Amino acid sequence: MTIRGIRGATTIGADEKQQVLSATRELLASILAANPGLRTEDIASALFTVTEDIVSAYPALAARQSGWDQVPMLCTREIPVPEGLPLCIRVLVHWNTETPQKEIKHVYLREAVALRPDLVVSTQDYK
Repeated sequence: MTIRGIRGATTIGADEKQQVLSATRELLASILAANPGLRTEDIASALFTVTEDIVSAYPALAARQSGWDQVPMLCTREIPVPEGLPLCIRVLVHWNTETPQKEIKHVYLREAVALRPDLVVSTQDYK
């Protein structure tokens, strides 16, 4: 079986625990909705990064709260690039699947759509 990567990102309005958790849950739910057949038991691992202005909560906590309790996860800090997008949560999900890479849907929400406008899928496309 092949491992495919699914990218996603979102932003929050302020570094508050509830905002980190809520935005992460929304992002993960959107990734699941955008990629039919994606089940948590097929996720090999997930890597979360946050910008240096987010310190109130680990995004992986939101994933565990969403049922990803058997998925190996890691949280780390994004490189603080000048002019980078602030208050940003990113994820790279490693999915065990036979789905071709060209059919993988990456999800960018809120201000994070500016990161990869070429990959942005409207939430209406998978609801």
